[in-house]
Amino acid sequence: MADGQPFIPPSAVDVDLSSIGWAMSRTMSDFETGMWRMEEVRPELRTPIVAVDVLDRAPDWGRLVQAHEWASHIVPRIRMRAVEPAFGLGNPVWSVDPEFDLDYHLRRVRLPEPATLDHALRLCRHLATEPFDKARPPWAALLIEGLDDGRAVYAVKAHHSMTDGMGGIAMMTLLHSRRPEPTPGKPDRAPAPPEHLDEMSALGHEILDGVRQAPARLAGLVSGSARLVLSAATRPFEAAGEMLGYANSLRRMVQPPPAGSPLLRERGLGRWFGILEVGLHELRRAAHAAGGSVNDAYVAALLGGYRRYHEELGVPIGKVPMGMPINMRAASDSSGGNHFAAVRFAGPATEPDPALRIRKVRAIVLALREEPALDIVEAASPLLVRLPTRLIAEWYLAQSKGLDLQASNVAGVPVPVYLAGARIERVFPFAPAPGCAVMATMVSHVGTCCIGVNLDTAAVTEPALFVRCLQAGLDEVLALGDGAAQQPEGAQR
Repeated sequence: MADGQPFIPPSAVDVDLSSIGWAMSRTMSDFETGMWRMEEVRPELRTPIVAVDVLDRAPDWGRLVQAHEWASHIVPRIRMRAVEPAFGLGNPVWSVDPEFDLDYHLRRVRLPEPATLDHALRLCRHLATEPFDKARPPWAALLIEGLDDGRAVYAVKAHHSMTDGMGGIAMMTLLHSRRPEPTPGKPDRAPAPPEHLDEMSALGHEILDGVRQAPARLAGLVSGSARLVLSAATRPFEAAGEMLGYANSLRRMVQPPPAGSPLLRERGLGRWFGILEVGLHELRRAAHAAGGSVNDAYVAALLGGYRRYHEELGVPIGKVPMGMPINMRAASDSSGGNHFAAVRFAGPATEPDPALRIRKVRAIVLALREEPALDIVEAASPLLVRLPTRLIAEWYLAQSKGLDLQASNVAGVPVPVYLAGARIERVFPFAPAPGCAVMATMVSHVGTCCIGVNLDTAAVTEPALFVRCLQAGLDEVLALGDGAAQQPEGAQR
């Protein structure tokens, strides 16, 4: 997602229970339902979100367990499973698992010596590729101990139908504390009572929910139609222009991106996790030197890495077909759920000048933000989700396979935080890569931009080389800031 304000985690004693909105909607949205069901027929479309905390030492296991238990009281969705309505008539309904077992979801392992962060990332990758047991709440957490430098790794995986990246950050901060010591006096409430919702009951819930929402939907339809008629009657030329503008925007939004690289054509189920990091100040300085934002510089660095990877393997590089989620989350939206729009465009990887590449990326992204049809996928979800699951899965896979890169940027935590007494040094995000060759995600953490790269190993056959090339692309962009820092005062931008 594009640049956003950093997330300031509340102190545990300041948590407002009334503001936790993860259980407000008991029914998946149409968009979330599509993600939930498509992977059943096409495993390539699995959508696990994985966050990896690198800790300065192993946390206190007892406190960690207690923190998860407490979080499941505060956020009832943590205890909920998705129940499909009978005959597939409607969307899945979230219901408190009557057999919720924290020990199933939270586990710990110790690596054999000698162990490094790379060994821990391999376990995180395996965690990401294991399919969810959909009879249970769709999340899992793993504490990895035994790293030879005394550090530890905590990884949490959640299905994308539960939340998007911003919601995931908000969920994880419930487990974080601003101090290493236990926090007395935290607000708490009783855990949500078990529910025994079956398929027929879920269908009944869907029917009742539809009846309750029908008046509001009808009123909205009538109001919207009235506005269109009034606009057409009073401002016929302006109304026609708006309709034509939306039609042109829709055409731009749905047109396929350019053909992808022959080097990255294959797709499979194999995944490989790579990590990069850079100082937020340094990346911002480089971005400003080129006249762009942090997000522009980040995307330009990724495209520079693509260019180098192709040069290393002797394959010409063209424009990179890529996608990017745009954050649509409003301040009034609940913490959970998904609130983003997806855009596609041709990344200017052929541009060798990193400063010019940053400016080109900026122009593209700013134009996409203003597209009237930006939310077309969300708007079309009510229709799409009612098509046969296999049909919609094949269509979505055909669209996503045309992307060689997806890039996301999520605002993180700017202040030091702890997990059950251990200080969190880094937070590496690994967003799902359903059908695309590479998914890169950046989260800022206490002044460091942590980049997690989720690679499809069928597409990227030299993953270690690829990540080194991304690092070179990042270094190239950072050099712009070094040059700006050396200019005399007053000569800088």
